[in-house]
Amino acid sequence: MTESHRGREGFGNRLRALRLDAGLAGKELADHLGWAASKVSRLEHGRQTASADDIGAWVMACGGAPETQDDLLADLRSLRVEYATWRRQFRTGFAGRQRAGVALQAASTRVRAFEPAMVPGMLQTPDYARHLFVNNATFHGGAPDVDAAVRARMQRQEFLYDPGKQFRFLVTEAALRYLVCPPATLRAQLDRLVVVSGLDTVELAVLPFEVRLPKSPGDNFWIHDDRLVLVETLTAELSLRDPEDIELYARLFEQFWDVSARGDDAIALITTLVQQLRSI
Repeated sequence: MTESHRGREGFGNRLRALRLDAGLAGKELADHLGWAASKVSRLEHGRQTASADDIGAWVMACGGAPETQDDLLADLRSLRVEYATWRRQFRTGFAGRQRAGVALQAASTRVRAFEPAMVPGMLQTPDYARHLFVNNATFHGGAPDVDAAVRARMQRQEFLYDPGKQFRFLVTEAALRYLVCPPATLRAQLDRLVVVSGLDTVELAVLPFEVRLPKSPGDNFWIHDDRLVLVETLTAELSLRDPEDIELYARLFEQFWDVSARGDDAIALITTLVQQLRSI
């Protein structure tokens, strides 16, 4: 059983206790709320995650105090955050995580990605990606399946050519300058960005050093439609599904996007960086 499932089970037990304290059978509560009886069962057994409206209706029907509702809503928000450590994800190598990304990408129509320290994975060349995986394997101690991980990452890039999808990639100028690989590899990577930026499905923007930022850049994050935000920290990947969290990250993305270099300005900046790399 996963930590996420255990959390939902514990939350469901609290809902069940509230119902029992009110002297209501499951079917009685369902009838009162206009729900199918199976929904009450799924919520109490952790097979479904409640919405904020579900909690409000449940507490009111059971005569719970406002403080009870506030506590449940706070815990519900925590349930919508999944914490997956890199150590656990990389235990069997990097390729599995990349293959999971393929499935997520297939289910997403609109993706907004912010990367402050490296080129986004979906825009990476094989050589650039290989150096990053080697670096991660050295740091995290992951299994040496670098070639398989690179192949899986390249497979994700096929979605860039799907006319039914839209991608907005936002990177900092620092991400395009960091030598996480040899200069020649980075030059080829920057050339690749110029080519990919011409795709109808892709919008590329760069945060230059000289612009005034609304907020200092923090961790990288990817917003999938309006249903999921993935945030990468040093130790783990966070999956955020709470609407308030998603709205906050979307607002930050748009604020960065508004002050970024886009279109021809972004290409001009990248071209300048390529020229500077030729002297290294």
